[in-house]
Amino acid sequence: MIALSPEAEAQLDALIAHYEALGRVEASINLLNALERARTRIAERPEAGVPAPRPYPALAKAGRRWIIEGSYWISYSLTTPPVISGVFYAMSDIPNRM
Repeated sequence: MIALSPEAEAQLDALIAHYEALGRVEASINLLNALERARTRIAERPEAGVPAPRPYPALAKAGRRWIIEGSYWISYSLTTPPVISGVFYAMSDIPNRM
């Protein structure tokens, strides 16, 4: 299984708390399902991610890749094993949340 960095875990917890505060339990479930699909994709082909989310090319960083899964951009390291370093809602202002 691919681990989450402390920052990614905090982002995930904040998103889930936000959805639960709005009474959107289904959104939390969808987020967790998207994260599991992302983990599978990353484990199978870590090199397949893109250097940065399309709207934010300035976020490209050596040794990091991004994938979009459902409504979420997920960043991860190209270390062995990879580590998920960020989980962002696709419509959020990612540069101001990093």
